Amino acid sequence: MSDRPESLPARPAWEVDFPLERVEAQHVTRREFAKFLVLASGGLAVGSGWVASKDALFPPAAIPGPVRLAALSELPVGGMTQFTIPGLDQPGILIRLEEGLFRAFEQKCTHLSCAVFFDPGSRKIECPCHNGAFDPTSGAVLQGPPPRPLRSFPVEVRGDEVWLVPPGTANAVTPGGTPSAAGEAAPADGDASSASAPPDASGSPAREDA
Repeated sequence: MSDRPESLPARPAWEVDFPLERVEAQHVTRREFAKFLVLASGGLAVGSGWVASKDALFPPAAIPGPVRLAALSELPVGGMTQFTIPGLDQPGILIRLEEGLFRAFEQKCTHLSCAVFFDPGSRKIECPCHNGAFDPTSGAVLQGPPPRPLRSFPVEVRGDEVWLVPPGTANAVTPGGTPSAAGEAAPADGDASSASAPPDASGSPAREDA
């Protein structure tokens, strides 16, 4: 026999299966609630600190070798494509800023590792989590809480494809004959045919054989 007054509506099925008295639900002291808040806040602080310091404690692994990222026809000016470095499980983004200018960065914000993306309207690499923004040319921090620039990857154009290469191996050349910034397209083979021969050991220009 139930002690519930007949004037009250019938209890729902879940309340019958899992009865919970109002007195029991309110029996939480201020001390217990404050203790829960302290523990939760401490856990969040430790987790945030670990994410922020992880890259400094464990430097990222080196790129194992050249990696094809995209064909030139697949990436219009102002476009972005995502990639993953094989064997390292590191996500990245490739951006085509101008006709022959490409930049590649790790797709993790240096604040709390949220995924970043390139916005062609604002010409910024943006983080949607905490309103951070980076320079798409250098990866430098433009606004928000990120403490460091984005990690950049050297790229070069090989034929009609863009390749990610290990640091120090990019050999793109400008039409003037000087090494260009990583990611600038190299001239066609015929453009370098008229380059002058380097001087010999005596300092005079070397003569070309007839």
